[in-house]
Amino acid sequence: MKFKMIHENYNVADLDKSLKFYDEALGLKETRRKTAEDGSFIIVYVANEESDFELELTWLRDMDRPYDLGDCEFHLAFSVDDYEAAHAKHEAMGCICFENKAMGIYFITDPDGYWLEIIPAKR
Repeated sequence: MKFKMIHENYNVADLDKSLKFYDEALGLKETRRKTAEDGSFIIVYVANEESDFELELTWLRDMDRPYDLGDCEFHLAFSVDDYEAAHAKHEAMGCICFENKAMGIYFITDPDGYWLEIIPAKR
């Protein structure tokens, strides 16, 4: 029996803001969308050509408070071919939340506070 990871879900407060962030920060584009008939939720999958893994962004109409992310001890990691250019871009965007120069990695946060790890492709 073989299992393949296909997506991870993040719930978001402002779907348009999140889609803009993921496109600008990581080059993730919408691949498909599901909208509830009653308008209670919208699910958008984003991905890029680097892998077939998708990030599922879920917006819930009736959510009336920010999501509780606990201690943010979970994250999604991305490798990048041009680490310095990515760092400069994310620094300009103001989304770097933690950097470990000794390990050669850093983290960015999305509009809802999810942490995303950025790792150089060649380590």
